[in-house]
Amino acid sequence: MTLSRHDLFDDVAVRLDGVSLRYDSSEDILSGIDLVLKPGSFSFLTGASGAGKTSLLKLLYLALKPSQGEVSLFGRPTSRLTRDQLSALRRRVGVVFQEFRLLDHLTAYENVALPLRVLGRKESTYRSDVEELLAWVGLGERMHARPPTLSGGEQQRVAIARAVVTQPDILIADEPTGNVDPEMGSRLMRLFLELNKRRATTVIIATHDLGLVRQVEAPVFRLQHGLLVQDVEYGPVARRRTDIAKAAE
Repeated sequence: MTLSRHDLFDDVAVRLDGVSLRYDSSEDILSGIDLVLKPGSFSFLTGASGAGKTSLLKLLYLALKPSQGEVSLFGRPTSRLTRDQLSALRRRVGVVFQEFRLLDHLTAYENVALPLRVLGRKESTYRSDVEELLAWVGLGERMHARPPTLSGGEQQRVAIARAVVTQPDILIADEPTGNVDPEMGSRLMRLFLELNKRRATTVIIATHDLGLVRQVEAPVFRLQHGLLVQDVEYGPVARRRTDIAKAAE
């Protein structure tokens, strides 16, 4: 079988080469970041508050341009693309924002369905999917409620459902479990893992919740002083290593 140019582009989902970011004349928030995420990978991004996690995610979903270096999605250097080409790439990326960005005049159901409407799909083709997804995140009985009547945790779950409803090729989530209890946090993590497994969606989750990180055997990248390092001290493997060490004492 001969690979198409599009197939060759998709060998790498995300690539950052020497990426730095600064605002105005301030010091670099991010400095010399190199990162490669393969299609279908699952990883975490950690770091102290103010370390630059949100800024790095904004670079990944093309909301910001780097001050230096190159951001590539699906093998395509984004600095060389037209506005229409960038829009086409963004449609393959689902984003869970910290601030939710829900539309107050739409119901929970309508907020989740909005990306599908924008893509031109008829409601008859997605109604059951949206309803099933809302039920999965515990909002089956609240789908007709509007955001102002929902709690912060409920709004967060609507935002997550909206991000995954299109089954994106890349899912970027910024503190997706920050406003929910541990039980719901674990349930949402299962949703991300299922999307990763069934659809080979590339998932990167920024979180300060190391308890959440320890649930999944996945690479952990840590931002510290503007630099990105891979941290191997988290996840089930590290937890088992710690348990063995304690047992040997």
